Amino acid sequence: MRSVLSRYRIMCFAAGVMSLLLWFVELPVKYVFDLPTIEAKLNWIPIVHGYVYAIYVLATVNLAIKAGWRPLRILKFVLAGTLPIASFITEKRARRLVENLETK
Repeated sequence: MRSVLSRYRIMCFAAGVMSLLLWFVELPVKYVFDLPTIEAKLNWIPIVHGYVYAIYVLATVNLAIKAGWRPLRILKFVLAGTLPIASFITEKRARRLVENLETK
């Protein structure tokens, strides 16, 4: 269970960082500041974010199956990867849930 949790924690961090870059760097440059030269240099952010989010979803489902989570909890954790700070928060929550499972 530790290795599954470690993979999940890494993907939470990666998804959170990529969400922050997407929401607070790429999107403002594209839609608020309208800077096409800088926007062209930032085209990699949404692409990488998409791949990282897909891997985050797989890591979340893997952890959820191993931990025996209900479908609603799985959905909440998967959706947390779409918001910039939520994946950092759910990482701590998941760690606590797994630690509680292991102490039983």
